[in-house]
Amino acid sequence: MGDDAATVREAAQAGARTSAASPTRGVTVIGVDDRPPAAWAAERLAGATLVVGAARHLDALAVPARAARHVLGDVAAGIDAIRRHPGPAVVLASGDPGFFGIVRLLRERGVDAEVAPAVSSVASAFALAGHSWDDAVVVSAHGRDPRRAINACRALPKVAVLTAPGSGPAEIATALRGWPRRLVVAERIGAPDQRITECTPEQAASRAWADPNVVLTLAERPAPRGWAAPRRQGPERWALPEESFDHRDGMITKAEVRALALAHLGPGVGDLVWDLGCGSGSVAVECARFGAAALAVDRDGGQCDRARRNAAAHDVEVRVVHADAPACLAGLPDPDTVFVGGGGPDVVAEAAGRGARSVVVALAAVDRVPAARDALRARSYDVGGMTVTASRFADLPGGATRLAATNPVFLVWGHR
Repeated sequence: MGDDAATVREAAQAGARTSAASPTRGVTVIGVDDRPPAAWAAERLAGATLVVGAARHLDALAVPARAARHVLGDVAAGIDAIRRHPGPAVVLASGDPGFFGIVRLLRERGVDAEVAPAVSSVASAFALAGHSWDDAVVVSAHGRDPRRAINACRALPKVAVLTAPGSGPAEIATALRGWPRRLVVAERIGAPDQRITECTPEQAASRAWADPNVVLTLAERPAPRGWAAPRRQGPERWALPEESFDHRDGMITKAEVRALALAHLGPGVGDLVWDLGCGSGSVAVECARFGAAALAVDRDGGQCDRARRNAAAHDVEVRVVHADAPACLAGLPDPDTVFVGGGGPDVVAEAAGRGARSVVVALAAVDRVPAARDALRARSYDVGGMTVTASRFADLPGGATRLAATNPVFLVWGHR
């Protein structure tokens, strides 16, 4: 079996070298870590007439003296230099360049390349920390708004973050205050001054960190085992029956209402959802099951306890805030989407003013609809709504079925 695997590997490498000898001027991307590149990749480097890479990579490898060097700062400029160059070119990149790396950008610019990957920084960080990572989610805050990456860290039990200056360990840690997390920061992986630090968000937020680095965020609860990496984030079923939740005297958003609310909220990985006047927390829990970070707010301490129990029962994380809305909302991170299950038009207005892409309001009385609609329209939302009524099957003696009506709920939504 080992020999067969080696034969397949050699054939794949030979095929890659054959395909590279095409009219694309022989571009090779070599991943760089603390080990020498593969023999065939070293041959490509020795024959290159242009080598593109970060200064540290150009200094670390044996770049031929006759080759032109292009220090990679502006990536677009580096790719343009490769496209203009008439001879064989090599690109040096950290770790696995096909994993959140330059290979995608090259292909988007019409440059086909053979790739010699090294060990990715994420794999190295987990190995150095002594953790498996098939159950982890990898997100990038490099060259992007870090909010979505941070929200993934708030929601999921094991996340690796590819960082950038200004979106590094301190900034991520500051945003994670209030969420129970341990951080592992892997600085300058593969360099002589490599360092691995495990700490709390509070500790990470108060110090400076060396670039480049990778941040691992770990929850107290274990990540679920799966058969695929990354594992499926969406639930197999949603709009769960009320019996799936601990609730008080029927004070819970009914399954039919939740189903429509979820359709308009559209929660997913990278989102932060507010559930205001959360009661049992059923909406927050359902959103968290889709992989969204969830904040549930209620002024009733007993309901807050129920929301925590329901989150634990469904193996998701919901941060529960025992406070009055709208007064407490100013201290919460900005939401992507908001469900208002309790509170007056002032709560709706405050939520709508925080820039969420959608706000959904559930009301028990029709005379409260105009104020909710006005609050959303005042913030330039496209507003809609409907009455949600349902008649559920109920058994009668002798195997017959009757319809049992639920109380109507008035659902108002606004979308940007």
